[in-house]
Amino acid sequence: MKLVIGDKNYSSWSMRPWVLLKHFGIPFDEVPIELREPGTKAAILTHSQSGKLPCLITDEGFGVWDSLAIAETLAERFPQHALWPRAATARAHARSISAEMHSGFAELRQSMSMNIRASFPGKGATPGVLADIARIEALWRDCLDTYGGPFLFGEFSIADAMYAPVVMRFNTFQPALSEVASAYARRVTALPAVHAWIEDALRETHRIPSEDTCE
Repeated sequence: MKLVIGDKNYSSWSMRPWVLLKHFGIPFDEVPIELREPGTKAAILTHSQSGKLPCLITDEGFGVWDSLAIAETLAERFPQHALWPRAATARAHARSISAEMHSGFAELRQSMSMNIRASFPGKGATPGVLADIARIEALWRDCLDTYGGPFLFGEFSIADAMYAPVVMRFNTFQPALSEVASAYARRVTALPAVHAWIEDALRETHRIPSEDTCE
């Protein structure tokens, strides 16, 4: 399989399936495309019907776009790995909070965009962003209390991958967080697959932050 992704420093959506593949040891080839360059759109369209990233190219040559669709495809194709929690109720819960991340938290996305190489402590903390952060903290606390940690549903899953870019935003903007949320963010940051993404982002030289061509 191939995973077509944008810049690791900026592309939060690309991070999600990449971290899943790496964490679960699923083999894939990485196809990076720099964002906001003259040939970016054409390059993406050779792989992704939507013209956006990420896109997973399956062994059959079919392109699956949208990070959550990619995650579901991986869960179906690799049932030996618990990409979703095994228990039905926990799985429904994990799908719910993943979908909320996928469709929500617009103010956080806009005011605290992912930029791993940067440090903007205290910036972007609008009332709307603070409301988004409070909701995220409540989600994390509920999951960690219910399933016992160390990750949202015990073991690392799609749900944690969906929130990994939020952790990157928190690392950059350093909003005030509860100790529960801070400890969870530290665990996600230290996860080998996430650490590998961060290290790659720090080595990138492309300097134009944008997610215009990401889902």
